[in-house]
Amino acid sequence: MPNHIKFLLRHAAFGAVLAAAFVAMLLYANVANLWHLVTHTQEGVLATALLWVFCTITFGSAQMGIRIMMLADDDADEGDRGNRPNAPQHATVPVPIHRPDR
Repeated sequence: MPNHIKFLLRHAAFGAVLAAAFVAMLLYANVANLWHLVTHTQEGVLATALLWVFCTITFGSAQMGIRIMMLADDDADEGDRGNRPNAPQHATVPVPIHRPDR
């Protein structure tokens, strides 16, 4: 498997672990009476699974984005940090506009 795919899957899995911890904390803290809601309905397991899946999408995407943004080439020139060179500054020249008197 290519290295970049391994990289993305590894950090997506880390985001899934973060999402599981987040959902567990939500249920443990009983935020908005969520624990009671989940344990006293038939659809509680489905609701918990969906909450975990959507949090996994959120945290996994954030984790992958952060790690991709943190990639850096160590032997890059210090002067060139990915910025474009400054555009040349041209002198402005006033252009006279002749308007006939009315």
